[in-house]
Amino acid sequence: MIYLRAYCDFLLYKIMMTRRIMQKKWRLGLSIALWLVSVHLICAHNEKSPTALSIKEGSDDHSKGEETLLEDEDSEDLEVFRPTDKWQTLKPGQAVPAGSHVRLNLQTGQREVKMGEEEGLKYGRDGNRLGMLNLHSPSFTAEELKESLKKLKEGMDDPVDSKQDENAVRAQFRPIEELKKDMEALDMLVETDVQVMRRLLNQFNNTNSTTEEKITALLDLEYLVHQVDNAQNLVSMGGMQLVINVLNSTDIRLQESAAFVLGSAVSSNPSVQVEAIEGGALQKLLTLLATQRPITVKKKVLFAVASLLRHFPFAQSHFLKLGGVQVLSELFQTPGTEPLRVRIITVLYDMIIEKELISQVGMDLIPDSSHQERLRQYAEVSLLPVLVEQGWCSLVPELLASPEHDCREKALRTLLAMMAQCQTQYKQNPALTASLSELQKQYQELVLTEQEVGEQDGYFAEILALVDSMVVKM
Repeated sequence: MIYLRAYCDFLLYKIMMTRRIMQKKWRLGLSIALWLVSVHLICAHNEKSPTALSIKEGSDDHSKGEETLLEDEDSEDLEVFRPTDKWQTLKPGQAVPAGSHVRLNLQTGQREVKMGEEEGLKYGRDGNRLGMLNLHSPSFTAEELKESLKKLKEGMDDPVDSKQDENAVRAQFRPIEELKKDMEALDMLVETDVQVMRRLLNQFNNTNSTTEEKITALLDLEYLVHQVDNAQNLVSMGGMQLVINVLNSTDIRLQESAAFVLGSAVSSNPSVQVEAIEGGALQKLLTLLATQRPITVKKKVLFAVASLLRHFPFAQSHFLKLGGVQVLSELFQTPGTEPLRVRIITVLYDMIIEKELISQVGMDLIPDSSHQERLRQYAEVSLLPVLVEQGWCSLVPELLASPEHDCREKALRTLLAMMAQCQTQYKQNPALTASLSELQKQYQELVLTEQEVGEQDGYFAEILALVDSMVVKM
């Protein structure tokens, strides 16, 4: 029986040490506790302990400790033995405080006890004892185990500690209500393009707005109407007609800004082009070109005219009826307008090439009614005869004297585009013949320079091809 008791002591010791290691994991601790109860019941069934065990349960600060004697199933008050740090003989009937070390002296056959080296009590953070369990006692009841495990669980799930952890986490983040308010404020600041355009139009129409504020509003509109949808929304808001009316303003800065907005809005936007034509934009733009205005204003006006006429045969036909070619001819010959000349011939060149391209076979993979309608509209645009009549066959060659390669290139392309109508006049123009001969020699040398650096089909070779083509056709 001594060996059986020693084996039980050893087994209980291992189990309790395992429980202490895993005490922070409650579920695993509960499993160990149940296993512990099973082992205890087996050991208790085989023999009765001649020595009393005690469990000293905790109480509050105003209560005194109790010692419960467990011997068989009867309980009685026993003398509590006070161990020291040295081994002492334990007399029969004496109760042992929890946490004490108990051993069996095999020589004398008596039990000895001393004060435990490890903490035998589980204390709460408020200083109250949650319970005391004699880790080295060979037996204890199931009720005692349940009570101790219950108090252990209460200590692990300390609400005070949980509250402190929760407060620490909350301190690191902003309250959700505050975040919601900030998000609502951000939503109020986020405007759609439509809302921005409406606000800008209101700012422009405000009688208290200064000229500078109105100019700023127009420039902001110009940035937005580059998008097709925004330009169409501008029309639906009535903003397009407002911009067209500003072209009649007495302030040249407002005229320039309005022309800039108009050109950006109608660029590659057929529906807006139609609205602009119906709103009288083309007539007002030509008036600005025909009257005395600063070069900066006329640059923006030319930009708006080019955007309005591009890929829009109805507007081109209307342009011819309003005398647009004559207006451009007079502007071309006005002293001080040299920076505008390239822009002017570019407008004319684009109109010529568009008609040629749309007339070519195969432009549309499947010709339909819309294609036939475009052909009909472009057929009504008789630009080349008007150019010849207005003297453009002799005006365009003047640009070949420009030192700028870009200006020469555009002039050569326009001359070739008008070749069918102006060939006779080209041959009778000795200045044109001399210019082409000089340009041919110059660009031959430049092409050789390009080839030396490894450029076989460079920019100068392209211009030389245009010059050669002009010489051959003349």
